[in-house]
Amino acid sequence: MLLSRFPRVSLAHLPTPMEYMPRLSEHLGGPEIYVKRDDCTGLGTGGNKTRKLEFLIADAQKKKANVVITQGAVQSNHARQTAAAAAKVGMQCELIFEKRVTDASDAYLKSGNVFLDQLFGANIREVEKGSDMNVEMDEVANELIRKGLTPYIIPGGGSNPIGALGYVDCALEIIAQANQENIVIDTIVHATGSAGTQAGLVVGAKAMNSNIPILGIGVNVEKKLQEDKVYQLACETSEYMGLPGIINREDVVANCDYVGEGYGISTQSMNEAILMLARYEGLLFDPVYSGKGLAGMIDLIKKDYFEGQKNIVFIHTGGSAGLFAYHDILKTQ
Repeated sequence: MLLSRFPRVSLAHLPTPMEYMPRLSEHLGGPEIYVKRDDCTGLGTGGNKTRKLEFLIADAQKKKANVVITQGAVQSNHARQTAAAAAKVGMQCELIFEKRVTDASDAYLKSGNVFLDQLFGANIREVEKGSDMNVEMDEVANELIRKGLTPYIIPGGGSNPIGALGYVDCALEIIAQANQENIVIDTIVHATGSAGTQAGLVVGAKAMNSNIPILGIGVNVEKKLQEDKVYQLACETSEYMGLPGIINREDVVANCDYVGEGYGISTQSMNEAILMLARYEGLLFDPVYSGKGLAGMIDLIKKDYFEGQKNIVFIHTGGSAGLFAYHDILKTQ
């Protein structure tokens, strides 16, 4: 259909489940809450980036690459899934980590996703906070070319028009599941950061004429910057798909009230949200990305943001491995 002409490699367990959260819904007293379990994509403990990597790795193979390069924070979920994808298809993997968290604990620097990156055989490089990560990736690529390798650069979060195709596909998947279960979805909610997930969802929902609003809960920058970034990528993605002009600026909505002190820095509301889902539904969310998105959704329900709506879907983007890196910060009582 919309995506069949684009190269794709099978990495994920799809479709992921869409589960009803009865105890959470009752506890919060708002709309019925469903969780789209993209923590169950399978690759390297799962997560949302696997959908993007199906298209990105296929493009890398098409271009005869034998090593992939990407970047992120030290506890990047995207980096962990990229390392796993590279191992699965027989490519080398170079990870560049920006030291965004100051005074980081030993657990943050060595456990969680970092430990898994090492298990997958990735080569890890670290750069200082504020570094131009695109320049850093270009420098590594040039170094590898001089060594006779063929590198392929994957942007942070896998967020470009190729990667965003993974969440165009997810939007189609959610709509199909809702139709099958006879569920009318009033809003899709998710954490938004590097923009690829939200951009893909917006394009997919618009391409299917679903009229389902997509609400991103920001995890790193203020509202205008986030919305502008998502809108630009959504327009680029729709044009890449041969559907130019289908995205309007008002299709992109982000709430960035739950970022706290910055990316990767824990907040009390995030901690409370993680505990709530663990103890009401037995689900684990990560402290950097999905946890802050979840905290935003819970607070908005309490503030009647979704008043009059019957069903909302929260996309679980994975990342529970990161919990171990924050075990000395997160409170379990």
